[in-house]
Amino acid sequence: MKHFLKLLDCTKEEIIELLDLADRLKQYVKEGKEHHFLKGKTLGMIFEKSSTRTRVSFETGMYQLGGHALFISSRDSQIGRGEPTQDTARVLSRMLDGIMIRTFEQKEVEMLAEYGSIPVINGLTDFCHPCQVMADLQTIREHKGRLEGLKLCYIGDGNNMANSLIAGGLKVGMDVSIATPEGYRPAPEVLEFARGYGAKFLLTDTPMEAAKDADVVVTDAWTSMGQEEEKKQREAAFAGYQVNKELMAAAKPDAMVLHCLPAYREQEITDEVFEQHANEIFDEAENRLHAQKAVLVKLLG
Repeated sequence: MKHFLKLLDCTKEEIIELLDLADRLKQYVKEGKEHHFLKGKTLGMIFEKSSTRTRVSFETGMYQLGGHALFISSRDSQIGRGEPTQDTARVLSRMLDGIMIRTFEQKEVEMLAEYGSIPVINGLTDFCHPCQVMADLQTIREHKGRLEGLKLCYIGDGNNMANSLIAGGLKVGMDVSIATPEGYRPAPEVLEFARGYGAKFLLTDTPMEAAKDADVVVTDAWTSMGQEEEKKQREAAFAGYQVNKELMAAAKPDAMVLHCLPAYREQEITDEVFEQHANEIFDEAENRLHAQKAVLVKLLG
């Protein structure tokens, strides 16, 4: 594994290896055990989309691993302001040990990897969010003890989270059901991939059908970053796609709930359900740190 661009690129064995490593690194933190596996290494963090959790988790992760993280905002980067992405990739490759980028188009991440000579990590694009879903899988395995054979249900927008949950969940042996409205489906290439898993994958516009006997229920904000002007239109489209006690009654009694945050209470999830599952959700948030450290060690170590 040279880059971490999307879960569609990863094998089951690679995902499990990263999860096992993430668990070990999390244990080192709990034990106060120094683990400077990236001493002297520098990670460039390019943010064309801002994020509290992504910046804090990568920056803290590099510090705990003995390395250094360099923050590059959209104001600091020449990407999108005249310099071709391929030139930026080649310049940064001569100064850094790795690049994490959080941006809009997936092709920008792919071009950095193609033209650069150092590892590239996708911190989020409009197409996928692989780092978040690695944290989700780690959290599920912590709480359930396994991934194979569990049913993962996602309710809401067929966005970057849905795309990555489908790829990651199916690859590790989970059944995956997705409930999205017409016009908000996951990416065609992801659905084509999922069709190869037959009955282990379900796409529906009926949330109750997707949630039936689910072990894990996942949702995300209806209004994504950069889409505020569509708020009213999207809220109308997603009426009936709320994770609430009625929907949770269709899932298994011990079902988990995950949300990548920020959460908009009483929109995609009720305050009642959120608070009932807050420990799981904030375990998930913490595991961004540990899962991403595993990716860093694997690629930069």
